[in-house]
Amino acid sequence: METLVERPPLAKRLKRFLRYLLVRAVLAVVSRLPLGFARWLGAGFGRFAFAVAGGERRKALKSLARAFPEKSDAERHALARASFRHLGMAAFEVGATAAMDRQLERLVRWQAEDRSVLEAALARGKGVVFVSGHVGNWELLARRVARAGYPSQSIAKETTDPRLTTLVERFRAQGGVRSIWRGQEGAARAMLRTLKAGEILGLLIDQDTKVQSVFVPFFGELAATPRAAADLALRTGAAVVVGFCQREGDGYRLWMQEVPWQATGDRETDAVTLTAALSLSIEAAIRRAPEQWVWMHQRWKTRPTPAG
Repeated sequence: METLVERPPLAKRLKRFLRYLLVRAVLAVVSRLPLGFARWLGAGFGRFAFAVAGGERRKALKSLARAFPEKSDAERHALARASFRHLGMAAFEVGATAAMDRQLERLVRWQAEDRSVLEAALARGKGVVFVSGHVGNWELLARRVARAGYPSQSIAKETTDPRLTTLVERFRAQGGVRSIWRGQEGAARAMLRTLKAGEILGLLIDQDTKVQSVFVPFFGELAATPRAAADLALRTGAAVVVGFCQREGDGYRLWMQEVPWQATGDRETDAVTLTAALSLSIEAAIRRAPEQWVWMHQRWKTRPTPAG
């Protein structure tokens, strides 16, 4: 019997369509802007969003209070405002595709010692599980690695509007970034094929989402963290590398580090141990530049089930 898929209400469909048109229009304009001007506009947009988006501002301040209880209210307020500003700048920088792609190698510095980490991991021939988070500019991270010629695919989550998903996929493909959409049929097989082919598989694991997760420490408090990266490494024997593209001056720098792991035979314990190590690496990157993380995300939303 054929299953009927319920369509969203007309008001929601209209809202999604208008949002899609707005995003397309903004991208059409921003994509042709000089990089410096796009960055300036993005900073202004971020400051405006901080001023008017009260709900998101309160979420950011609440998260900062949990992560940095030792800081004053004024310090956390300044960090939240800087976070909105940074995200606005990052989004508009990525949107200025013409100028960004011409300057990508200069804009995103990738030093020899960090590149050698990735090359050594790839040389083992079992693929690389590349883990990052919503730190700095994760879109430029994927674009820089792909443009340098390293075979890679990134796990991505579809938007609620298929038209926006197609728009995002087209944008990424223009920079050589291939995506495996989490909800697509055969996504799990595609991930395994990527690693079996000795390629890089990128995952972001710093958010509390509706995927299989384990609870590991994040800023001193247990947080539900996606376990897919650890499970894939344990199943395939792939090397595990963490990397971040963080703002430095007028550009960015890529940081990369291998996270060693060793199977003990207890797959569940090994998955938790490796996920905890990856989460700790992401926390270290955030602490390096706390204004460059998405504090409005409710990272500790899901709580562990009480024992007994």
